Amino acid sequence: MTVSVDPALVVPESGVLLGDGMVTSTSAGSVDHVYAADGTVTGSFPLAGADEVDHAVRLAADAAPGWRALPADQRRNVLLRFADLLVAHAGELGALQTLEIGLPVQFTSRMAEVAADHLRYYAGWADKIGGEVVPTWPVRALDYTLDEPYGVVAIIIPWNGPLVSMGQMLGPALATGNTVVVKPSELTPFVAGRVGALAVEAGLPSGVLAVLPGGPATGQALVRHPGVDKVHFTGGAATARAVLDGARELLKPVGMELGGKSAHLVFADSDPRFSARLAMAGVVALSGQGCANGTRVLVESSVYEQVLDVLTARLRRVVVGDPRAARTMMGPLVSAAACERVLGFVSRARERGDGKLVLGGERLGGPLADGYFLGPTVFAEAGQDGELVQEEIFGPVLTVQRFTRDDEAVAMANGTRYGLAAYLHTSDLRRAHRLAADLTAGNVWVNGVPGMAAGAPFGGTKQSGYGRIGGVSGLREFTRPKNVWLPC
Repeated sequence: MTVSVDPALVVPESGVLLGDGMVTSTSAGSVDHVYAADGTVTGSFPLAGADEVDHAVRLAADAAPGWRALPADQRRNVLLRFADLLVAHAGELGALQTLEIGLPVQFTSRMAEVAADHLRYYAGWADKIGGEVVPTWPVRALDYTLDEPYGVVAIIIPWNGPLVSMGQMLGPALATGNTVVVKPSELTPFVAGRVGALAVEAGLPSGVLAVLPGGPATGQALVRHPGVDKVHFTGGAATARAVLDGARELLKPVGMELGGKSAHLVFADSDPRFSARLAMAGVVALSGQGCANGTRVLVESSVYEQVLDVLTARLRRVVVGDPRAARTMMGPLVSAAACERVLGFVSRARERGDGKLVLGGERLGGPLADGYFLGPTVFAEAGQDGELVQEEIFGPVLTVQRFTRDDEAVAMANGTRYGLAAYLHTSDLRRAHRLAADLTAGNVWVNGVPGMAAGAPFGGTKQSGYGRIGGVSGLREFTRPKNVWLPC
C-alpha cells in the first residue's frame, strides 16, 4: 500500500531497487518508519536480506562488462540526465528527506541540487578518465597505465543524508565504469530507492545499480559476498570495524569516511560575533548529527566570555520545531534511541562535574513532546580528557574551552582520536596557513563553514577514516591502475 502523509507528498511503498524495478516482497520482511518530529508511524517498508543481496550482486556482475564497455560519452550523458531528474524532482525528494530523518525543509530543499552537482561534476570526468605514459630506462619501451574500474562496488551510506550521499558516491563510482549496490540504513528505507528509480529513468541499464535498505545483517551479507570487489562505508567507528572484519576474509579493499569531533579555533583577531554565528552551526546543522560538524569551540582567553555570551544568545533564538515549517532551523534527532543516547552524555557530564551546563540539556516538551527534540546544549569549560570533548556525541551538544597560545589551541584541537575537520577563525593570514598545516584533519575551513565543493576532496585522518570522496581523489577511490609495458 502506498502511504500518503500529505496531499502533496506520496511516500514510495518500497525503497528496494533490483534490476530496473522496485521490489515490495523481500526475505528480510519490513520495518516501520517513524517520523521523528511526532513519533508517528509513517508506514511499513520492505528491507532487503541476504537473498536480495545475492540477487543484486549477481545482476551487477552480469551488467559490469557492458557498463564498462559503454562509450564514455554515453555514461556521461546518463549521469547528466540523472542529475537533471534529481533537480526536476527536488521538491519531492526534499520533502521525502524531511519526512525520513526530520531535517528541516530549509535544508532539504537544497539537497537535490547538491547531489546533482556531484553527478554533473563526475559526468564531466567520464570521458577524461585515462592513464599516463611512464618514462622507461635503460630499455626503451612504451610503458603506460590504464585506470580501470573495480567491477562491483558495495556502497554503505549513512542515514543522516542519503540523498546527498547518493550523488557523492554514485557520481564517481558510475562514471568510472563500476556497477553499484547501495545499502541505506534501515532508518531511511525509501529516499535512496526513489533516487535509484530516477537513475533507471535516466537510462541506467538494468543491474548497474541496486538499492537495498537494511540493517547490520544486510550489510554483512553485502560486504562478505564474493562477488563484491570493493566496499566503501560511511558511518560510525563500531560499524566500520564490523565492515573491516567482513571484508578481511577475501581481502577486499575498503574505503571509509567515519565520524569526527571537529573543533572551531576562535582567535581574538577574528570577529567574535561572526565566529560565534559560524560555530553555532555545529549544533544547529542536522541537529548536531553531522560527521564534520564543529562541536568543540576553542576560544582565545581574551575573548572567551564575549564569544560564549554571543553564542548562547544566538542559540536561544534558534527556532526548533516542525521540520516541515519554513521558519524551523533545527529539527528532532533521528530516533528515540538517538535522543536517549545524547541525553545520556549530558546526564553523565553533569554527574561528573565535567564542565558547566549553560544552555539546554533537556528533551523539549509541550507541542514537541511526542518527537525526539533536544534543544541546543552548551557546556562551558569542559575538561579536555572528559567524555564531552573526547567522544562523538552526534547530537546538538557543544563544548566551549579556552586557550592562550596558538600551540595550545592546536594541541587541544588535535587531542582526540578523530581527524575529520577543523575550522579556523582569524584575520592573520600567516597564522591561518601555519595552523592549517599543523592541524591533524582531512579538511580545514578558514573563516567559513562547508561548502563542500564537488571538486574538493573530503575525508579524514586517524579514526575518522581513510580514502577521499570528491574531486580527482574521488575518482581514484573507484579505480585501480594497470601498467602495460611494450618494448620498442
